[in-house]
Amino acid sequence: MSTNRFKKLGARHKARRRAVDLLFEAEARSEDARTVLGERVALARDEVVAPIAEYTHTLVVGVSEQRARLDDVIASHLHEWTLERLPAVDRAIMRVAIWELLYAVDVPEVVAVDEAVELAKELSTDDSPGFINGVLGHLVHIVPQLRAAEGQAAALAATIEASAQEFRDAQAAQDGADANSDAADAAADSEDSGVLDAEVDSGEVAASGQDAEKTDSSQDW
Repeated sequence: MSTNRFKKLGARHKARRRAVDLLFEAEARSEDARTVLGERVALARDEVVAPIAEYTHTLVVGVSEQRARLDDVIASHLHEWTLERLPAVDRAIMRVAIWELLYAVDVPEVVAVDEAVELAKELSTDDSPGFINGVLGHLVHIVPQLRAAEGQAAALAATIEASAQEFRDAQAAQDGADANSDAADAAADSEDSGVLDAEVDSGEVAASGQDAEKTDSSQDW
């Protein structure tokens, strides 16, 4: 199995692809991507859609918070082209890749670029992989300068991690609430069943007593 094929099967690749899908949808709807993400999280709780991976959440939140900066970086490295003229999916792919280059210190630069190219092959036009590779390939050489210029990478990483932890906590709380609700429903059903059985038993006893009275009355008469 080739390295690229292995990556395409990996959880991180799937998380990136879903982040691109959400960012693309948000732009098409003129919505904040975090709003669209929240909708998907709610649907995932109801098992309407697949669960949102933690890294998808990290990417969507990170890109949303730094979108203006990311777009400036992209626009400054386009030759005889404009950001608005790029296919929307290419913008989403490049935003994810550049966010990883600038802020995801655990992701090797070559991986961020290769993943973006793979996503372009899967989701965009025939010309997009080469175009995106060219832009990102140039950016890789100045990533240290870009990171230094940011000056807030550590603070931003802490913010993103806090958001990811909040997401994990909310998921755990929701799962616990769902479990408690199911247990309460089961207990209520059991209690209702017991009351109904008691009422039936009481009715049978009363009916038996009435039958006995009727028998005695008949004999007296």
